[in-house]
Amino acid sequence: MSRIFVTGMGVISAIGEDLAANHLSLKNGTCGISPLGLFPSRYSGVLPCGEIKTQTEVFKNILQAFEPGVTRTSLLALHAFQEAILDAGLGETQLHSAGTALAGASTVGGMCLTDELYRDARSQANGSPYLNSYDCASVFMYLQERFGIQGIINTINTACSSSANAILYGAKLLQHGLAERVIAGGVDSLAKFTINGFNALRILSDQVCAPFDRDRKGLNLGEGAAFLVLEKEAGLHNRKVYAELAGWGNSSDAFHPSSLSDQGDGPYLAMKAALDSSGLRPEDIGFINAHGTATENNDEVESRAMVRLFGQVPPFASTKSYTGHTLGAAGAVEAVFSILSLHYQEIYSGLHFSHAIPETALVPVQSYSRMSLEHVMSNSFGFGGNCTSLVFSKA
Repeated sequence: MSRIFVTGMGVISAIGEDLAANHLSLKNGTCGISPLGLFPSRYSGVLPCGEIKTQTEVFKNILQAFEPGVTRTSLLALHAFQEAILDAGLGETQLHSAGTALAGASTVGGMCLTDELYRDARSQANGSPYLNSYDCASVFMYLQERFGIQGIINTINTACSSSANAILYGAKLLQHGLAERVIAGGVDSLAKFTINGFNALRILSDQVCAPFDRDRKGLNLGEGAAFLVLEKEAGLHNRKVYAELAGWGNSSDAFHPSSLSDQGDGPYLAMKAALDSSGLRPEDIGFINAHGTATENNDEVESRAMVRLFGQVPPFASTKSYTGHTLGAAGAVEAVFSILSLHYQEIYSGLHFSHAIPETALVPVQSYSRMSLEHVMSNSFGFGGNCTSLVFSKA
């Protein structure tokens, strides 16, 4: 099988609106979680969120995106997508080629306009310009049309593992000769739909989240987008490379609609499959960018799964302590962060941690440091037990 490399990246999150800004915030330990403020909600000023503090209309002007029905979700995707293709040096010739595929992921898509969706559903007329945006695939159909992408396009929704699975899917396309390059990633924006829904599950924290802490109270939702350009080794032609996508694993334990099994069967199997596909041993992994949602179930279960697989668990942390949980974007955002660790040979601290979970006694990385890294793992575990792990190796 051909080796697969990352040749371009783009990201926007609560800690920065491009790759460089995100990297600087990670190095400095800057948290982007703050009171919700940009759209009307009963939880504005109450629930902390990883909100990008640029208004939707400003993004429309910056991106020159004035097409009818363009949502904030599509704007965030466009922002990160443009950075990724520019970073990889992809021009119109490559984008218009049938060999360029787009693998996207989102959980909310255009449903960020919850009130508009409700009004359109009740309308006796033709509805608003946003009617088409309510399709889950609308974000990536918008990118396809705007950039004239001619290759395979697909949208994946497996909850929190969505964009990790988009990356996995992109790798499969390359391995089986169905694409020459894949632009893979995900996006989600904050919305009443998700805030109210997660609040109903009683897993939102009224404080800034504390992944893997004994006294964690729940997650903070966030918004963001990230894309990776994946290419086979044969197509590199001495171009810049960030990292190799060395392995991946997916499992579905189907234990519960929103919880993982107590022993972490799904996470364990996903991590083990990622190691097996990469040909690496547990001791080869230098850092784990954990899923780490700061919910009671996830952090204890993920901890148990890491102990079960690794024994002596390597340095780990959750970057959701910086950005909040960006849902369908999380797998791609955290893959970018993992690759930055490899590229710059550094690891980023887990924020807001005080006391270890008694059952496992694991302590995440507590400060930024430089260290020699050859391989890192990025975990993304979704509702329904859809768990995905990716392994990236130094280029």
